[in-house]
Amino acid sequence: MTRKYIPVEDVAKGWMKNPQFRAAYDALEEEFALAAALIKARGGAGLTQEQLAAAMETTQAFIARLESGKGLPSTRTLERFAKATHTRLRISFEPEELGQEA
Repeated sequence: MTRKYIPVEDVAKGWMKNPQFRAAYDALEEEFALAAALIKARGGAGLTQEQLAAAMETTQAFIARLESGKGLPSTRTLERFAKATHTRLRISFEPEELGQEA
């Protein structure tokens, strides 16, 4: 039996045509952005999750949860993360794009 594999990008294009899916996806954009920024900072520091956890005096599981985007970390946690990755935490407020609701 031969299975046909469809690239995830092709499937995602179809999903994005569904307004309900698109709205739910867009609502998570900022959480995904934070998770991506955390992963990028850790990678830029050349640290594994275990090494970062040791530097932050926490567990690898906690770092994995942070990077999954499933929760919103406190500012204190982000400051500890920045210190451990030798980066600087910057938080900013930017104007919304026209046509977007809060």
